[in-house]
Amino acid sequence: MNNLTALESRKKSITRLTRNSKIFKTIIHAIEEKKGEKIVSLDLRKIPEAVSDFFIVCEANNTTQLRAIADSVEYEVKQKCGELPYKHEGKQAQQWILIDYINVVVHIMMPDPRKFYQLEEMWSDAPMMEHE
Repeated sequence: MNNLTALESRKKSITRLTRNSKIFKTIIHAIEEKKGEKIVSLDLRKIPEAVSDFFIVCEANNTTQLRAIADSVEYEVKQKCGELPYKHEGKQAQQWILIDYINVVVHIMMPDPRKFYQLEEMWSDAPMMEHE
């Protein structure tokens, strides 16, 4: 299935994602299993220009952990929810890995890029919840 077909078949449904959704809980659990730190979720549902319902952001201490968290998220979501990511970016550079599930986007970041890009500040209109 190509990316366009996958996107068309997975457009946002009328029933929007919540923090109690299976995929949301699975992502948080997968991050926690690999000891991801400073886990936060940003609820973007009331922001018209937002590209998804939620951003989940976490930090890794080293590139090995960064990759392990990303692999864990993709594996657990596939196993428990039957979902494959629409797209993922950053596995080569190993500073910031983005995993896009359309309605939820996961950002796994090293400390320096997280401080530099300040996603929580950029989306400060969105309600934030810490998950630690």
